[in-house]
Amino acid sequence: MSEMKKYTASQAEEKRKAGIRRAVTGFFLALWAVIVLFPFYWMVLTSLKSYSSYNSEYIPKLYTLSPTLQNYRDAFTAVPLGQYFLNTLIFTVITTALMLVVTVLAAYAFARLKFPGKNVLFTLFLALMMIPTELVIITNFVTITDWNLRNTFPGLILPSVASVFYIYLLKENFEQVPEDLYLAAKVDGTSDMRYLFRVMIPICRPTIVTITILKIIECWNAYVWPRLITDNQAYFLVSNGIQEIRENGFGRENIPAMMAAVVVISAPLIVLFLIFRKRIMEGVSRGGTKGA
Repeated sequence: MSEMKKYTASQAEEKRKAGIRRAVTGFFLALWAVIVLFPFYWMVLTSLKSYSSYNSEYIPKLYTLSPTLQNYRDAFTAVPLGQYFLNTLIFTVITTALMLVVTVLAAYAFARLKFPGKNVLFTLFLALMMIPTELVIITNFVTITDWNLRNTFPGLILPSVASVFYIYLLKENFEQVPEDLYLAAKVDGTSDMRYLFRVMIPICRPTIVTITILKIIECWNAYVWPRLITDNQAYFLVSNGIQEIRENGFGRENIPAMMAAVVVISAPLIVLFLIFRKRIMEGVSRGGTKGA
């Protein structure tokens, strides 16, 4: 009987410790969430303040009693923000589609096809990730300029259609598919392209969806390359359009209007991430874990 009481007391003690651990973990997670989300809250809050009320605050307030949407109306009238959105949409859709074609075919070739020097070639291919981005940008800039593709969509798109990291991620996922399926398909006379589209892509769909979403986010946030290769407002994207808004739109002092433009530009990515966050995590874990 005494042993039963001791066992019950031990269980109660373990539950108490587990409850304390959960409470402490929850507190720090909540604190971290506040730290991470506060800039977004401040951005939205500032965008709802009028220019006069914002400038009259000697001590910044964490609320506003007179919210206004005028800043959002100004975001679409002071500069051609709608045109920037259209340009970004065209750039994102075409670049992502071409990247998927290149990534899927390259990953499949490295994962399943056999050809001389494949491992050496893939090692050299991975070594490209060690090259500083600045060197690649310089090379791309010279190439695109020599081809007279500045201020064109092909000039914006071409340097972004291949990614070593995405190819590596998808190759690792392709290799998790049992090779017996490939050998059985070859015995049945199935071509490599048919096997790719009928077997590999459906099985590895989560990783492909993840790559697609990450590429969309990457294209939407692209700044340095579009800024270098375009000086014509007709080809500005939303990212470098922010600089145009700051310089020729609202001015450097109208912070609420600037924040409204940033909210409008950021909203599609935030919504996209909230909708597909589970698929992103699932795809990354599948691509980086052997035997998943």
